[in-house]
Amino acid sequence: MAGRKVTIPDLVKKKQDGQKITMLTAYDCPTAKVLDEAEIDIVLVGDSLGMVVLGYENTLPVTMDEMLHHTKAVRRGLKRSLLVGDMPFMSYQLGVPEALYNAGRFLKEGGAEAVKLEGAGTRILEITRAMVEIGIPVMGHLGLTPQFVHQMGGYRVQGRNEEAAKLIVDQAQNLEAAGVFALVLEGVPPNLAKVITPQLKIPTLGIGAGPDCDGQVLVSLDLLGMSGAQSPKFVKRYANLREESLKAVRQFKQEVESQQFPTQEYCY
Repeated sequence: MAGRKVTIPDLVKKKQDGQKITMLTAYDCPTAKVLDEAEIDIVLVGDSLGMVVLGYENTLPVTMDEMLHHTKAVRRGLKRSLLVGDMPFMSYQLGVPEALYNAGRFLKEGGAEAVKLEGAGTRILEITRAMVEIGIPVMGHLGLTPQFVHQMGGYRVQGRNEEAAKLIVDQAQNLEAAGVFALVLEGVPPNLAKVITPQLKIPTLGIGAGPDCDGQVLVSLDLLGMSGAQSPKFVKRYANLREESLKAVRQFKQEVESQQFPTQEYCY
């Protein structure tokens, strides 16, 4: 798929061929351009932007307008990667009509090619089926689902005991039957992800779910070392751009105060 547009059938074929899928978050156009040039398969405008970009305590305050604002920016930076918009809390839970309207806004206004929903309760399955029926591709999300943070009692690994694990397996199968094209498994034990992945025809994307998923997803600012806060255990920092940025800004401040900048070289 090098150099050409990624489509949903491409992702399914990658699973069938045993090729791993990559997904990262982006919230702005410059980051989107980097991910696109690196040929990341899926770019997710996650509601994680509430915490890592907007400074909220969790993802719950994020609004549709905020999500669309960032989705539009990311859209302008992508040519190859598949763009998925994360539906924020209370943008789809109230029922099918409102869910379809908001999901449609992601595609029509934001330029997304799919949306992501958390959970697999009866209402979510109904909403998923309705979206798929009218041509809105849906990505599922099970395990540690941040929009359920209060119900879960915090950001805790899910599916540790037999009963909880069976529930997640059942939910994964139900979501596939409802028509999702891929499934994020977040914060579940690797052995559970290893059980679920081969049972599904659709790809699984792990985040803190071990190596046996069909692909992996991370928050790009965590990967780049920009978040500043202590990262979850599953995050590998591939760079430390926060420290590099801090160093550069401090040098700018020092040079301005000492009148070393701007020199003639930087003047018209």
